[in-house]
Amino acid sequence: MSKKQLITSTIILTCANLFTKFLGFYYRIFMSNAIGAEGMGLYQLIMPLYALAWSITSSGFTTTVSRLTAREADKSETGNMGRIVKQAVGMCLLLSTAASFFLFFGAEEISRQILKDNRATLSLRLLAFAIPFMAAGSCLRGFFLGLQQMQIPAISQVLEQTIRILAIFLLADLFVPLGLSYACFAAVCGIFAGEAMSFAFTFFSYLRFKRRRKFVKRPSISSRTAAVLILSMALPLSATRITSSLLSAAENILIPGRLQLYGYSAEKALSLYGELTGMAMPLLLLPSAFLMAASTSLVPEITQACASGQDRRISRTVSAALLFTSVVSIGATCFFAVFPKEICYLIYGRTELGRLLLPMAFLCPLLYGQTTLSGLLNGLGEHLFLFWSHILSSAVTIAFVWFVMPYYGMAAFLAGWFLSLLLTALWALLRLRKATGVHFSLTAYLGKPLLAGLGAALPIRFLIQNGTPSKPFFLVTFFGMGLLYLFFLFLLGCLDKVQ
Repeated sequence: MSKKQLITSTIILTCANLFTKFLGFYYRIFMSNAIGAEGMGLYQLIMPLYALAWSITSSGFTTTVSRLTAREADKSETGNMGRIVKQAVGMCLLLSTAASFFLFFGAEEISRQILKDNRATLSLRLLAFAIPFMAAGSCLRGFFLGLQQMQIPAISQVLEQTIRILAIFLLADLFVPLGLSYACFAAVCGIFAGEAMSFAFTFFSYLRFKRRRKFVKRPSISSRTAAVLILSMALPLSATRITSSLLSAAENILIPGRLQLYGYSAEKALSLYGELTGMAMPLLLLPSAFLMAASTSLVPEITQACASGQDRRISRTVSAALLFTSVVSIGATCFFAVFPKEICYLIYGRTELGRLLLPMAFLCPLLYGQTTLSGLLNGLGEHLFLFWSHILSSAVTIAFVWFVMPYYGMAAFLAGWFLSLLLTALWALLRLRKATGVHFSLTAYLGKPLLAGLGAALPIRFLIQNGTPSKPFFLVTFFGMGLLYLFFLFLLGCLDKVQ
């Protein structure tokens, strides 16, 4: 991939990620007001199961189709590209149909035995119908990603999120008065409609692309060969994602129950869980939209550099990626740590949510770093390492949730999460240094961005304390902090290697 293609792809995905993140915020703000913190907790309780279904039916196939499409496109084998897509979609539909049957007919048992809340049954049954659309759409998006046609996946992301918002907006007044079970069902209606519309758009875009490019060349590989190629790449990738999703699902399902042992009622525990995972955490992850796009674009960039033995190019890419991550994550840390109550008031109209956001702010460098490090190590082919890294991270967090949370509540979860991220980040950095030989400067990657962040945040903090609190005032001052941060970054020379 040329430098121009890399930058273009990253910009397109960044814009799409940012736009969908902001749409997602509006969606969560409206939903939290419509169904309350307890309803958000119930909604967040079923989402790990949806993520698990994605891991089983889609995750490995998206990356596989992207890689194989890119490889065949270089050889102008359009027939092979079409065959690979058909085989992958067929496999995904087979898997997703089986998963849908299991989720639909087992919804009641899953709600009672695993989620410990029977009110999730109705939502799980509707969620089952969204899985085939999600799986087939993921394969088709992989095709466009492989061809560097980023606009199609980007538009499908925006379309999906928009439909979710419209659905909850139109259905909330109808379903919320019927109880929490139906309130959560209204939110899941949005997921189903969003996945269906996103698939329809991607599918017709694929047909249109085939007609325009005239995919008439006969395939040079058989259907069996295509299936073997797909499975040989997809199965290891899927195994990693499935294991990670299973552990993440276990972690999230355990939290409300362990909070009850700490002394909270069932309703209070579910509400606190909803505030953490449905409100504070999405807010914390908003700036990572920049890094998610860069991480996606880094995989083919690093892979191509490794294949051609361009060590200098690898070193330059790794250094720039880590410095960019540091600049974004430390800026976010200072922002969330210095203004937690003001941010929560501006976004959700609830200053008390700042008590959760404040300690979580210090997770940003590790949390965002994990996104970039995963992209770099994926590009270097370190899939087995990432598998064991995810195992370690989840094991540490689950241990804190199970053993420590009944005594220290939510603080135990945050401490476990911090420790797991710290261990895996250090391990990944050592692995990256061994693989690339890149040296990491604490002054350049941590010291200067931190100095710039504090230099921007503290004067704004003083200004807010002596000003008249209001949402427009907070918006203006936060924008001013962003400009100050950029000014200090340039003044200290922090962005020299990013350019």
